Amino acid sequence: METDEIFGALPYGFSSFQAVRDCLIPCRTASRLPENAETVISVLFPYYLGEEYYRDSNVSRYAVSADYHIITKKITDGLLLKLRERYPENKFEAFVDNSPLPEVRCAVAAGLGCLGKNNLFISEKYGSWVFLGEIVTDRFFPPYEGKIKKCLGCDRCVRECPTGALGSGRVDTEKCLSFLSQKKGDLAPDIAAKMAEYNCVWGCDICQKVCPMNIAAEITPIADFFATAEPSVDSGVNVEGRAFAWRGSKVIERNIEKVKEIQKNRR
Repeated sequence: METDEIFGALPYGFSSFQAVRDCLIPCRTASRLPENAETVISVLFPYYLGEEYYRDSNVSRYAVSADYHIITKKITDGLLLKLRERYPENKFEAFVDNSPLPEVRCAVAAGLGCLGKNNLFISEKYGSWVFLGEIVTDRFFPPYEGKIKKCLGCDRCVRECPTGALGSGRVDTEKCLSFLSQKKGDLAPDIAAKMAEYNCVWGCDICQKVCPMNIAAEITPIADFFATAEPSVDSGVNVEGRAFAWRGSKVIERNIEKVKEIQKNRR
């Protein structure tokens, strides 16, 4: 395919913008969508580093490396430059995370993987250890027309969720350990206990760790994830440039101290 040299080792695929036009997410970035958009190019940014990197980690794996917004923006800026040079008559706009597009739906529609019961996207090659991005263009690229892929449906993520947040085809955000670990204010004793049990002061990866579709996940080809990896954090951590920086330092410092206190008392 003529675009393969542009995207290199990054998995990507095409879907029709028309298929999601009526379910766009209201946000400021929607103003950047090209007029007469035709195609959504979904791009995967794998971040899995290999188990040895996570042996002593105490943060969710997505937060081990530098803030993924920084790393993916560097990559998408390069992709946009190449696409605009190759197709100067067309418009291309990139989105990661703060996107008006239903990202998982677009990636599934592009044939890149499936939707897990934890509402996470799962790639056949990289598992759920991926960030999603989209490049929207007014150029037509033939969309994926194969079968929509599905997860194995084993329910292991549902059964192993430490707070019972998964089930009935939805995620109860108010029960999700990852969500609760990021809230301001007091940390509920039962939530702090769970965080201490799993030695994680930010986020939660349990539903992903038990997923059989993650067993053979391949290691990321993106060098910046390795170069910026800091698997463990402690009191006084510099939050600048990290995935938890948006919340400030107070929440993660609270979590670190509470987890250390509980673990010390359990010895």
